[in-house]
Amino acid sequence: MTLSIQEVRDARNRRHARVRNKVSGTAQRPRLCVFRSTSHIYAQVIDDVAGNTLAAASTLTPELKKDTKGKNKVAQAGLLGTHVAKLAKDKKISEVVFDRGGYKYHGRVKALAEAAREAGLKF
Repeated sequence: MTLSIQEVRDARNRRHARVRNKVSGTAQRPRLCVFRSTSHIYAQVIDDVAGNTLAAASTLTPELKKDTKGKNKVAQAGLLGTHVAKLAKDKKISEVVFDRGGYKYHGRVKALAEAAREAGLKF
């Protein structure tokens, strides 16, 4: 049995809702949220209490776009993780809660998380 695109999206949204019931970002420990599309990956550092996005980047960000050229998606996600961690550090954020966005913790999501950890963010 094959699932339609809408069924796959609905399943991810249900998983993400389950994760979001348990994970919430505060000013002291904001949420690092990941979104993965077929071609790109996006990351935001969010304070859910105030409803503010403190830092955001993607593989489409001009600073990263030139560095990611010619690299595979996992390598691009690693560069993004390092970049987001640097942006968070600039805003004096050292600890975050990781929100995998309903995706499995492997591949691009795992590469982003590990690169952010290596760059100094604590989860």
